[in-house]
Amino acid sequence: MVHPDFTILFVDNPLTSADFYQALFGAEPVEKSPTFALFVLNTGMKLGLWSRHTAEPPVKGECGGGSEICFRHNDAAGVDKIYADWSGRGLRVLQTPVEMDFGYTFVVTDPDGHRLRVYAMSAE
Repeated sequence: MVHPDFTILFVDNPLTSADFYQALFGAEPVEKSPTFALFVLNTGMKLGLWSRHTAEPPVKGECGGGSEICFRHNDAAGVDKIYADWSGRGLRVLQTPVEMDFGYTFVVTDPDGHRLRVYAMSAE
């Protein structure tokens, strides 16, 4: 059986996107070039940032917005703290913190329009 462990986002400029995610994660990429950057996160997840202009096979259509990277936090207060930090950095807010059926959450976008959701699961 095979399980996913690696997500690739197609971006306009991998160096710019790497700088964005480095500041967001507080972690250095393990690889960084004009066409690709790679983060290996403490959860074991790998996040690749590949130039939409050099990816093979070619990327068609718009990038960003069709999926989300989700970040779980232990509690609503932590979600609010991250929201204050990320919105203070000027990230585009799609959804301010709100209680939903699964828990407390907000959504912002990265510079390429990829959705970033932070959430804390409800106790139920």
